[in-house]
Amino acid sequence: MKLVYLALAACLIFQPAFARSDTDRQAVPPDESQLIEHGSYTNKDGNTVHSPAHTKSDRAPEGATAKCRDNTYSFSQHRRGTCSRHGGVMAWL
Repeated sequence: MKLVYLALAACLIFQPAFARSDTDRQAVPPDESQLIEHGSYTNKDGNTVHSPAHTKSDRAPEGATAKCRDNTYSFSQHRRGTCSRHGGVMAWL
């Protein structure tokens, strides 16, 4: 029984080391020729990020991280604020 508690304690202690953070994601620039809107913003880390955009094919473009409720695709590098002013997140990609 002590072994079970020891294993559980180890999982709880080391669990954060296995968690992914927003900064683990590599930012992949989208193919501009596949997007309808072209714009960008500077995120809280100082990175330039493509603004949410519709695609010509209605398929998720390279580098998209979420689909917004207005059918645009977001390239956000952080979950907080993703798809704001676009109806919120419909699905995380």
